[in-house]
Amino acid sequence: MAVQLLTGGHLASGEIVDVLLDGDRVSQVGPVASVTAPEGADRVELTGYLLAGAFAEPHVHLDKAFTIGQVDNPEGTLAGAMTGYGTLLAGATDEDVRVRARRALLHLVGNGVTAVRSHVGCGRLLGTRAIESVVAVREELRDVVDLEIVAHIGGPAAGESWAEHADRLRQALDAGADAVGGNPAVDADPVAALEACLAVATERGCPLDLHTDETTDVSVLTLRELARRAADASVRVTASHCVSLGQQATATAAAVAAELAAAGIGVVTLPATNLYLQGRGTVPALRGLTALDALEAAGVRTAAGGDNVSDPFNPTGRLDPLEVASLLVTAGHRSLARAWEMIGADARAIIGAVPAAPEPGSRADLVAIRARSLQEAVALAPADRWVWRAGRLVSRTEVRRHGATAELDA
Repeated sequence: MAVQLLTGGHLASGEIVDVLLDGDRVSQVGPVASVTAPEGADRVELTGYLLAGAFAEPHVHLDKAFTIGQVDNPEGTLAGAMTGYGTLLAGATDEDVRVRARRALLHLVGNGVTAVRSHVGCGRLLGTRAIESVVAVREELRDVVDLEIVAHIGGPAAGESWAEHADRLRQALDAGADAVGGNPAVDADPVAALEACLAVATERGCPLDLHTDETTDVSVLTLRELARRAADASVRVTASHCVSLGQQATATAAAVAAELAAAGIGVVTLPATNLYLQGRGTVPALRGLTALDALEAAGVRTAAGGDNVSDPFNPTGRLDPLEVASLLVTAGHRSLARAWEMIGADARAIIGAVPAAPEPGSRADLVAIRARSLQEAVALAPADRWVWRAGRLVSRTEVRRHGATAELDA
C-alpha cells in the first residue's frame, strides 16, 4: 500500500498539519513542512479541509432504506410504520434488498463513515433472507467499509414460546449476522424476549443491541430489566432509542442511568427517527429523545446514529453523520464538540470498531471535510469530502459551482 502525505489540513483544534500514512496506519503528524515523506509518496493537498477520524454509524437499517415509495405511514407513528413495512415484506425480493442496502452503505461511506452497525430483520416473515442479502453486500464492500450485522427479531407466533422462537436468531447468526437484536418492549412478554435475546448472545459470545423503550409512555421502562440482567453479562450490550427514559422524573432517570453505567451498557440515541415518530398528539408535545444529561452525568457511554432513511419510519434522512450531529446540537442540546464525539470516537467505541484519528499509530480511517472549522462542518455539512479506510482512499466527493456562487469554491 502506498505511502501518502496529507498536507495542509487542519484539525478540530485549528492546528494546520501534515499527516503521513504508511500502509493502514498513521505514521507521523506534525506542523506543515515538518513531516518528511519518503521519495515517491503520494501527496494529497488538504488546504481548507478539516481532517478527523472517520465517523461510525452505530445504528441503521440498511434492509429498509429507500422503501418510502413502496409503503406509506400516513399517521407517522411507530405502529403505523411497523404495520406498513410488514405489508412490504411479502413482496420484497432479495435483489431489491441488496440493491437498496448497497446504495445506502455507499452513501454512508461517501459521507465519511468507515464502520457501520446495521440492524437487519429476521424472524417469522423473512427468515434469514434479508440477513443473507446484506451479508452479500458486506462481502462485496469489505475492502471499503466495516459492516456489522445485527439480527433484529420480532415476536414469536401465537402459541410459540420464546425458547422456540430464539432458534431463528441462531439461524440468522449461522447465516452471517454478527450480533443479536430485538425489540422486547413491544413484545407480549418483554422480560421473556429480553432474556431470550441475551441468552443467545451469551451462548454465541456476540454483542447484544436491543431497540429499547421506543415510546414516550413513562410506564414502559424495560431498561431497568436490561440493566439487571446484563450486569454480569460476558458480552457487550447496547440499548438503542431509550425514548421513555427522557420522559421520566429527574430522580428516576438518574437512578436508571446509574444502573446502566454499573452494568456497562452503552446507549445509542436516534434523533431523526424518534423526533419524527414519537410525541405525536401529545399536549404539550414531547421530544422523542433519551435522557442524555442523566446518562452522561452517570458516565454511560452514549453515541448517536441515523437509524431509518427514506422508509415508513422516517421519510427523510441523508445517511450523513453531520445531519445527526446537527440534530444533537439543536434538539439534544449537546455542544458541538460533544456531538462530534457521539458520531465519531464514541460511536466507534460503542460498536467495537477500531479507533480512528489523525494520530500516530492509529488506523488510517480518516475523513477530510471542506470546512473552516468543526462548527462549519456540522452547520453546513459540506459535500466535499475525502474518505480513507485503513489507509486506502475509498471515496472522494467534489462539488463545483458555476455562476454567482462560483466564488464559494475559491
